[in-house]
Amino acid sequence: MRTYPTMTNSLLEMRDWLLAEKVTLVVMEATGDYWRPAFYLLEDCLNVILVNAAHAKGLPGRKTDVADAAWLCQLGECGLLKASFVPPEPVRHLRDLTRYRTSLTMERSREVQRLEKELEDAGIKLSSVATDIMGVSGRAMLEALIEGERDVHTLAGMAKARMRPKIPALVEALTGNFGEHHAFLCRLHLERIDHLTEAIGELSARIEEEMRPFTRQLELLQTVPGVGRGVAEAILAETGGDMARFPTAGHLASWAGVCPGHHESAGRHKSGRRRHGNRWLGAALGTAAMAASRTRDTTYLGARYRRLAPPPGQEESPGRPRTLDPDRGLAHAHPRHQVHRPRRRLLRQIRPRTRHAPPHPPGQRPRLHRPLRPHRSRMKTRQPLLR
Repeated sequence: MRTYPTMTNSLLEMRDWLLAEKVTLVVMEATGDYWRPAFYLLEDCLNVILVNAAHAKGLPGRKTDVADAAWLCQLGECGLLKASFVPPEPVRHLRDLTRYRTSLTMERSREVQRLEKELEDAGIKLSSVATDIMGVSGRAMLEALIEGERDVHTLAGMAKARMRPKIPALVEALTGNFGEHHAFLCRLHLERIDHLTEAIGELSARIEEEMRPFTRQLELLQTVPGVGRGVAEAILAETGGDMARFPTAGHLASWAGVCPGHHESAGRHKSGRRRHGNRWLGAALGTAAMAASRTRDTTYLGARYRRLAPPPGQEESPGRPRTLDPDRGLAHAHPRHQVHRPRRRLLRQIRPRTRHAPPHPPGQRPRLHRPLRPHRSRMKTRQPLLR
């Protein structure tokens, strides 16, 4: 059955008709967000399964909506379809909150970039000296510029704390051609940033309230290297706290779309690009992987990153890039693929982590728990000819 934007009354009539016909199984194809209204109305009284469209492809050349519905019905009767994971209602509410907070955070970052672009247009190179132009010192200088202050020494004197030694560099960076036009646009950018910050804070408070039933899971997730409060909330909102739905960590990684693909035919390995998964979960895992690679303490994920990354001072090989770009398909080399294993174990056993990576001599790279397998080409040996 394919779903389209339909009025609620029509969906209720369809539900009553299905119950009157004593239907026991309803199969839905996931098409954008159109499946949500019908699924939410039917899940309480019928056995409804949501199917990935890639798992129920029909025969080529016979593509119609009626044929698709009949094909899904036949596959469902034969038990050849796998139900997609649909979280319960409380987790769905958390998804809406965390996803909206992520969207607002990204929008705030874009607004800060627009503000920086406006400063560059005026010849103000504040971002070249200050790490964060929206910090205490940078915000004070921006507000003074908007109010009409043009003395660079006065502006540089507003630096606080660790920015004080950079006053001579700030004098050079604040020398520009900042006019009334730039002041008007910068004021609008700052107001927009403040509004987004306020909305993000309100969302965070609501998420914290909704996360109270998952307090223990949040504490355990934050013991994984690189996983902070925000990342843990996003992970729980996308996967839920019940790991019994995923038999192994590999199943969880496959569902999230971060494991490598496998395409072999006639002994030839073709593209192993990972499939498209949950972009919200992928972004959270990418953030955790990048944070884990920069942990000060010795961890398995940090050691794995340092083993895969090029040595300091050397550029990457153009033929085999090994950076931790979240948009790349190197899930087998990406620590975010390894985050699923401890996360699933923690949520299944509900106990803190006790294992740590072994210490290593100073100045040397930490070794992994287990040695890496040699390359396939090194494993092959020439066999003697049989005469």
